[in-house]
Amino acid sequence: MLRALRRTAVDTAEYLRLPASVKAEIRADRRGLPGPDPGIDAAVDACLRWLREAQDRSVTGDGGVARHYGLVTGWGASYPETTGYIAPTMLACADRLGDSDLATRGRRMLDWLVSIQFPEGGFQGGMIDQTPVVPVTFNTGQILIGLADGARRFGEPYHGSMRKAADWLTVTQDADGCWRRFPTPFAGPGEKAYETHVAWGLMEAARTENRPEWRSAALRNVDWALGQQAPNGWFARCCLTDPDHPLTHTLGYALRGVIEAWRLSGDPRYLAAARRTADGLLGAQRADGALPGRLGSEWTAHVRWSCLTGNVQVAACWLLLHADSGEARYADAARRANEFTRRTIRLDGPPGIRGGVKGAFPVDGRYGRLQYLNWAVKFAIDAFLMERDLGG
Repeated sequence: MLRALRRTAVDTAEYLRLPASVKAEIRADRRGLPGPDPGIDAAVDACLRWLREAQDRSVTGDGGVARHYGLVTGWGASYPETTGYIAPTMLACADRLGDSDLATRGRRMLDWLVSIQFPEGGFQGGMIDQTPVVPVTFNTGQILIGLADGARRFGEPYHGSMRKAADWLTVTQDADGCWRRFPTPFAGPGEKAYETHVAWGLMEAARTENRPEWRSAALRNVDWALGQQAPNGWFARCCLTDPDHPLTHTLGYALRGVIEAWRLSGDPRYLAAARRTADGLLGAQRADGALPGRLGSEWTAHVRWSCLTGNVQVAACWLLLHADSGEARYADAARRANEFTRRTIRLDGPPGIRGGVKGAFPVDGRYGRLQYLNWAVKFAIDAFLMERDLGG
């Protein structure tokens, strides 16, 4: 109770110091969703425009994508981790829309990533201007997703960079499949079940180049993570800061990695495990379509705000499982989660806001607080287009 009272006092003091425009945004969000669903096509177009702005307005001006637009602080520096998996989304949309500008931008992202790779193959954590500058397992795995896509499309230099990253992840993995040697300095300590999303990067590399050791390392990690899964599908050790109440964002990471293990191997164990987690999340979905931002071990809401990144990540996972199972409940839940998120996206306003996806709704929720996040936009585009392909 004392902790809660202190948090309330801190929040109140912070709120009083905010600019009037930010206070107005908070008040508007607390009144509820602003309007009707703008539709998939309009939302995707706005989100792609936001990513263009984020690349152009990164304060480090290097070809990467600004981590965020802050309502108080403005545009941030480029973020290698998420630029890594934004690049495939830009290139896929370039193909889909026949947009050469998106293709050029995606290629520029990949070129920048190649230029900042450590000689041993890893990539740094945090924004490009943050310290310490050290190789990090998770960030390397996310960038590997983009490098593998670049290698398939263009060959070198992305193929060589992909090999170095995949080899580094393989040799730095512990025998049980967990990665412990190169954690991020920007999250809490300890093992992370959501690093199945690192395993996905290795899977993409293995799909690009037939290297059994990469495939085996990826599946070893997923097997380790499943040792953290409860019978009801909930994952222990699956959060940046609070393992007892993980973010839907990190649960979405974990779930996608397990689904990709199923898609790579065809092993029904992975499909069953993915469905346990997906079904738990179905039970947590609110009547308005959103997921609570943090969940307890019985899939109960721990906070009132919603993590928009988690909404669309989980929606994409539900759509993948619908494709495999044909079960309408997964597609229905995904549409509702996507619609909630689309209703938070503005099609007007200044560039940092127009087409952006907030870290949380309301915007002062405790994830990406008062910010629009580049990875939230990327995952929203992916989920919306998956819905479109389903006939949304």
